[in-house]
Amino acid sequence: MGLAEKTYKKGEIIIKEGDVGKTLFYIQEGKAGVYVDYGKKNPFRLGFVEAGEFFGEMAILEAYPRSATVVAERNIVVTEIPGDDMSSFFAENPDQIIDLMKLLGSRIETMASDYIESQILLKTLRESDEGKRKSLFSKIKKHMDAYQANKNQLEEPSKDLLKEELEMYKNVSAGEIKKLSKGMFIFKEGKQEDCMYILHTGRVGMYTNYRSREEVMLSTLEAVSFFGEMGIISDEPRNATAVVESSGATVETISREDLQNMIKKCPKKVYMILRDMSYRLRKLNVDFLKTCKEITDNYKDT
Repeated sequence: MGLAEKTYKKGEIIIKEGDVGKTLFYIQEGKAGVYVDYGKKNPFRLGFVEAGEFFGEMAILEAYPRSATVVAERNIVVTEIPGDDMSSFFAENPDQIIDLMKLLGSRIETMASDYIESQILLKTLRESDEGKRKSLFSKIKKHMDAYQANKNQLEEPSKDLLKEELEMYKNVSAGEIKKLSKGMFIFKEGKQEDCMYILHTGRVGMYTNYRSREEVMLSTLEAVSFFGEMGIISDEPRNATAVVESSGATVETISREDLQNMIKKCPKKVYMILRDMSYRLRKLNVDFLKTCKEITDNYKDT
């Protein structure tokens, strides 16, 4: 099929929610809106994508139906990249892989922030009296709206196929591999590092405000998983703490230089990193919506 440059006029639909996706897109010029329930009575705009950004990648990375409709906000020029050509495209354009990782990483951070906020709100609602709940109405409504707009995306994603594929490439090592004991920190919230990690064996917990009253467990990572990629693609401090939670774990440390070598040596493994990020984003979204659903079901009449 190969790469193709395409132009869409203002108002044209580029991808449609629910369709099977076989390509992703890179915007060369213009701007597009991202919607759920587009064309229905109450469409909900999730946001925009602009020049220099990708969209449609999650349907390719995880073989899921399109989760949103993307519409040209004005005339737009895109490069359409078939899923089968994705690995070779990034092998030839290694800087673009960092751009896509930044995009996914930014979405993960935003969704993690929303999820933490929803968890704190739910905890407050459970512990508060009716008067207090009324004062939280605006926050309750925000999460009710989020649930109503996205409730069709509550399907739990599966990692089985991804884990099978990750197993195929886990032995193509790029960085230093260490064995860590239960309770050891891999990295701490607030610290600044320029590396990411691959969990080859064992289990790792991801937390914010670890060992404090505001502690929130974001996720549990099982082998084989990639995590901590924001250390490579951002200069910001860590926004979570990673702790070994099994009897032991084998962890590979990947620096930016290691990642660049991996793109040349094993682009398929880099593709797996993207797929793992996409899975985590989808899983965070589902967990967030479950919390919003509980808020909606139990406190909508507050």
